Amino acid sequence: MKLRNLLYAQSGGVTSVINTTAAGVIETARASNEIGKVYAGKNGISGILKEELVDTSLESDTQINLLKYTPGGAFGSCRYKLKDPKEDPTQYTRLLEVFKSHNIGYFLYNGGGDSQDTTNKIASFTKKSGFPVQCIGIPKTVDNDLPFTDNCPGFGSVAKYIATSTQETALDVKSMADTSTKVFIMEVMGRHAGWIAASSSLASVEKNDPPHIILLPEIRLSKTKFINKVKRTVLDNGYCVIVVSEGLRDIRGNFLSDSGRVDAFGHKQLGGVAPRISEIIQDKLGYKCHWAVPDYLQRSARHLSSKIDFEQAYGVGKAAVELCLAGENAVMPIIKRNKTKKYSWSIDKINLSKVANIEKKLPKSYISKDGFGVTGKCKEYLKPLIEGEAFTPYKNGLPVKAILKNKLVKKKLKEFS
Repeated sequence: MKLRNLLYAQSGGVTSVINTTAAGVIETARASNEIGKVYAGKNGISGILKEELVDTSLESDTQINLLKYTPGGAFGSCRYKLKDPKEDPTQYTRLLEVFKSHNIGYFLYNGGGDSQDTTNKIASFTKKSGFPVQCIGIPKTVDNDLPFTDNCPGFGSVAKYIATSTQETALDVKSMADTSTKVFIMEVMGRHAGWIAASSSLASVEKNDPPHIILLPEIRLSKTKFINKVKRTVLDNGYCVIVVSEGLRDIRGNFLSDSGRVDAFGHKQLGGVAPRISEIIQDKLGYKCHWAVPDYLQRSARHLSSKIDFEQAYGVGKAAVELCLAGENAVMPIIKRNKTKKYSWSIDKINLSKVANIEKKLPKSYISKDGFGVTGKCKEYLKPLIEGEAFTPYKNGLPVKAILKNKLVKKKLKEFS
């Protein structure tokens, strides 16, 4: 009997360790004698619809190993929303044709909540169509907003980057505050959940250490209370460091940085809340402000990845293949925090139907009473996730990255529009 092939694809915003997950998938599948070839969808599900499948068997073990240390999405990612199969099954019929033509028996989709919804729908459609493909979702999101999993691969490294950047820039601002900048504002990712902004709190070790103010999307901004907080902070410390989530809302519930545009999933495009906060402070208090937006830097900083995040990213990729071999379908591996004195973790699973399109926000017990920071309970949750260094190899002063052929298999179907 001919072995069924495995198809892996990346979806949504990439992380510094999503390729570590890809390496976990490919190396585990290669070690199995129950899986044929491992293909990768070029640019996620959009490439699979075009029958653009990368043959990873042409990549050397050395380059697959280097994937673990390479940021970005090695096979290309996408933001592409499939239509509801009940309203328009065309795209699903096309995917089924691709699966049949290339003997795909396993489909692994590496992404966030929207991606898990896509994976679940594909699993249901292929089963009803009489050509069941084992579909496994693999968790990935810097936003850390997937439910059931203790944390999401990709988040720990962003948290480490933001905490480090907060600590380092705060020292810079403090040294100049007497005659120059009084307020520094850093805008971080997070549309509805403030996990990334909250991670900046790890930079605070002693009392009054920055960040002095954390603006979370879970808490609506009262400008009066905020201005009073900034003023008191500058009077007490001589300067003020603020970390703000891109999804910050005003007292009426409107995004402060709504661009008026939406992405492929209908999510509002955000960005530019830091200069808005700067304007508010300068107008009311006259302080000189500087602001920065790490943007893609925070999610691509592989050189500062957390060892825990690195190990968990590889672990969920490995587990996804093992779930396939165990006959599972429409599930996602999740990270469980063990009840041990020293931090440890294990991997469990959850049905995709429970995960799709649900956002996990900061619980109230993690947010300080005044709404401008986080609690000790939150920091205790965050601390282990940034531990350890997953050192990347260097050559001539720069990180060594994987160089893949990414050669596509020969198409067997007609073009799809």
